[in-house]
Amino acid sequence: MFKNSKINFKILKKPKLNLKQIRKIINERGFVLKKKRNFFNFSELKSLYYTIASSLVLILIFFLLPLSIDVKKELQVVKQSIDNNSKIDFQKVLEGKPLKEKDDVDQILDTKNLFEDIFSFDEMPTDTVRLSASTVKELFKDTEYDLNEIRKSKLVKPIKLSLLPEEIRKIESTKEKKKLFLEIILPLVLEENNRIKLDRIKLFRVLNKKSNSNSETRWLNSKFKQYGVVNKDLSTLKIRMDEIPVSLALAQAAKETGWGTSRFAIEGNALFGQWTFSGEGIKPAGADSSDGSHKVMKFKVLKASVRAYQRNLNTHNSYREFRKARALMRERDQKLDSLDLADYLDKYAATGIEYTKIIKKIIEQNSLQDFDKVKLLPSSTQLKNLI
Repeated sequence: MFKNSKINFKILKKPKLNLKQIRKIINERGFVLKKKRNFFNFSELKSLYYTIASSLVLILIFFLLPLSIDVKKELQVVKQSIDNNSKIDFQKVLEGKPLKEKDDVDQILDTKNLFEDIFSFDEMPTDTVRLSASTVKELFKDTEYDLNEIRKSKLVKPIKLSLLPEEIRKIESTKEKKKLFLEIILPLVLEENNRIKLDRIKLFRVLNKKSNSNSETRWLNSKFKQYGVVNKDLSTLKIRMDEIPVSLALAQAAKETGWGTSRFAIEGNALFGQWTFSGEGIKPAGADSSDGSHKVMKFKVLKASVRAYQRNLNTHNSYREFRKARALMRERDQKLDSLDLADYLDKYAATGIEYTKIIKKIIEQNSLQDFDKVKLLPSSTQLKNLI
C-alpha cells in the first residue's frame, strides 16, 4: 500500500510555474493578463500634475499682485504723511524759487472740512446772556482788567465774552467805545492764536521724529482737512498753520464792525464781515433778496467769528501772498509785522489798496502793535508754557 502511495505522490506532484509561464498559458486560452493601474500613479501622470501645479501658482500670483501694489501705495501714503521730507520744497517757497507743477505749494484748497470745527459751535448748547455795556465795564473794573495796564504789563486776563453789548452803540465817547471794544475782542484773538501756536509746536515736534504713532498720524490727517490741504502736503500745512498778528486782527475787526457798533456784529457776532453765498447769514441793507447775492456770515458766539477769520486768511487763495510774506518773516526770524502784512490784504475788500491803507492807519493811530507781544494768562498748564 505504501509503495503504491509513494508512486502516486510522484505522479501527482506538479512542477513550479513562474509568472511568465502562467501568462503564456492564460494567453493560449484567450485571456489577457494586465497589470492593475493606480489612478494616482505619479510616474504616468506627472505631466498633468506639473501643469495643474503651475496653473495654481500663476493664479495665486495674479491674485496677490494687486494686493501687494495696494499695500505698497498705502505705505507710501503713510510715509508721506509722517516723514519730514518737505523741507527742500518749503525752502524753495521761502526763497521764491519755482517748484515743479506737481509740487505746487499752497495752491489748491479742499473746502470740504474747512469750517467743520467752526460750525460745531452752532451745535453746542449755550446759556450765554448778553450783558449790558455798564455791566461789562463793572466786570472789568472788579477784575482789574484794563487796557492801559495791559499795555504796560503785556499780560491779559482770560476774560472772554461771547456777545457784544448792544449799548456799545450808545457810548458817546469814541475813546471809551474803542477801549471797551478792544478789551472784549483782545482775549478772543489771543486765545485763537494760542490754539494755533500749540498746533504749530506739535506739528514741528511730529515732523522732527523719525516715526510717528497712530495718534500722531491721525492728528496730522485731521489738520490736513482743517486747513484744506490736498495730497497731505506738509509744506502747505506749515505755511497755512500760523498766527495772525494781534494788531492786524484788532484793526480789521474795528474796521468791519465800526468798533463793534454794526448790525452784523450785534445780531450775528460777525466781527470781520465775511461773506457767504449759502447757509445762514445776514442780508446787507439795500440788497435785493431775489438776486442771490451774498450775505454776511453769522455766528453763535464771537469766538467762532475770530476762528473763521483766521481760517479764511490762512487758507483762501486770495491771501496766498499774505501767507508767503509771513513765512518769509518766520524764516528770517523776524516778528510778524502787521503793517507789512496788511499790504497783502488788498483783496479783502472791494476798495483794494485803499482798504489796506485804512487798516494800517487804524493800527498806527491806536497803537495796536502794543498788543502784538502781550500774553494771555493761562487757564491750563499747557498754556502756561506759552508765556
